[in-house]
Formats: sequence, structure tokens, C-alpha cells
Amino acid sequence: MKLNCDLGESFGAWHMPVDGDIMQYIDQANIACGFHAGDPLVMRKAVTLAKAAGVATGAHPSYPDLQGFGRRSMKMADDELTACLQYQIAALSGVARIQQVEVSYVKPHGALYNDLMQDRALRQTVMKAVAEAGQGALSLMIQAHPDSDKLIAEAEVYGLQLQFEAFADRRYTDDGYLMSRQHAGAVLNHEQATAQVQGLLEHGTIITSGGKTLMLQVDTICVHGDSPGAVAMAKSFREMLNHATL
Repeated sequence: MKLNCDLGESFGAWHMPVDGDIMQYIDQANIACGFHAGDPLVMRKAVTLAKAAGVATGAHPSYPDLQGFGRRSMKMADDELTACLQYQIAALSGVARIQQVEVSYVKPHGALYNDLMQDRALRQTVMKAVAEAGQGALSLMIQAHPDSDKLIAEAEVYGLQLQFEAFADRRYTDDGYLMSRQHAGAVLNHEQATAQVQGLLEHGTIITSGGKTLMLQVDTICVHGDSPGAVAMAKSFREMLNHATL
């Protein structure tokens, strides 16, 4: 099981300080592509840090929503969303290629990530867009869910490999989706997140907000770079993952 983090999310005067400190603990860096955060200089710096740490680089595209940090749902025509996603993937891929780094996967951000999990038509648009952009070289990182077999079957239509992601620091609803950040308790503290990661490592399960136990197929665990204490959490989770593989 791998550890990933959403990074490269500084923009203008808004500075996210964790990129350099957290790279040593993670396996995958999901780098913002400029539509919810990030800019050309921030992307270049994030790729440089990932390369130096031997961390896999992924594109982290979103709805075009700088003002809302990509956390607001938007209604977009299929062709418009496809172009929007492929533009962002191409931008990061170009920045990375100059440094002899290949972007190997795509993880949608924020509202787009949550929306596609519950909207099959939207999910198919995203899958098709990523498959076209990667021409077989990109996988798609989406939320691990009890219905993973259905998601795998949908992706196979486009020849697309999936990476299933669980969240260390987010609470789940009883139906297997992420609890909205607008609700109290949606973001877990360090102690709660540690317990959630332990459950995933030992049993492949998470406990939902309603107390249900859900079994998940998980390839990678996410720590959000904007969570309080993100670096400390990543360090402790790295130790847990390393111990689990011994």
C-alpha cells in the first residue's frame, strides 16, 4: 500500500508550506495543475521536489475554480470538461517532461472527485478524458468504495487502469462516500486518522460516521497537504506502512 499527498497547491501570495517537508514520507505527489491552485512556477518546484525524493508524479486537475479552491461543484458540458482536464494534464506533463519526469496517473481534485464518484455519466467523461490524454500511460486514482468491481468494469471500457484511494484524515458516510467538509467531524485529527489507517492496514476496513464497517480495496492512502499537522501525520503513517510490510 502506498502513501500519497495533494501538493503544489500554493498560488500567488497563498503559500502551502508542506511540499518540501512531506516528500520524504510519501510515494506519490498529486500536483495541482493551476485550475484550483498552483501556477507554472509552483508546478515546476513541486516536480523538482518529487524527482529529488524519488516520488511518483500525478496530475491533480479540478473544475476551473480558483476562487473556491476547486471545492464547488460545476455543471459543464462533456466536451468542455474533457478539454479542461486534458489541458491541465498536458500542462503538468509538459512541465515534468522538461525535467525528465513522467506524469504516471491522474487524481481529480475536490468537488470533481466527489461528484464523479456519485455520477456515472460524469465518471465516464472523466475516464474517457484521462484515457485519451494518457494513451495507455496514465492510470486514474479514485476513491476506494465497496462497489469497486463496478468501477473497474467501467474503466476497462476505456482501457484504463484504476488506483483505489482511501483517506487517512476524512470521515466516511455509511454509503461509502466522503462526508462533506461542511459537516462537523468530517476532517479527522491525528489520533482519529491513525486509527483509520490502522484499520485499513490490519483489516482492510474503515468505520463510518454511523458506526458501520466497510471493506475496501485500497492501493494508496491520502494525507491532505492542507490538513493541520500533515507532515507529522505523513511521517507516522510512513512508519506504519513500513512496519506493515515487514
